[in-house]
Amino acid sequence: MEEPWDFEFLSRIADGCLSFLSEFVDDWIANDMRVSIFKILLSWLIFSLIAIHFAWKVYGNTVNDMYYRQGAGQNGGTPETAPHLSGWQSKAGETLKTHRD
Repeated sequence: MEEPWDFEFLSRIADGCLSFLSEFVDDWIANDMRVSIFKILLSWLIFSLIAIHFAWKVYGNTVNDMYYRQGAGQNGGTPETAPHLSGWQSKAGETLKTHRD
């Protein structure tokens, strides 16, 4: 019985990766249009990630404090039930369902 990961399969994968990398390096050196677009997009991605990182360092605590509910209770300052209602409204004789039903 032949092993599924034989040497020939791995060598084909390695050859494919090396040929892709050599073509990429050739295009990079030739300054092809695809490489120029790749460089622009890569630099935009890196710039955006760095800007997000620094913005979060500066404004992260402010944003966190804006959305964090302060106060007592399960949900911060939110009351458990509305003060003018006595809980869930139900018809007479109907049993209330719990989360187990």
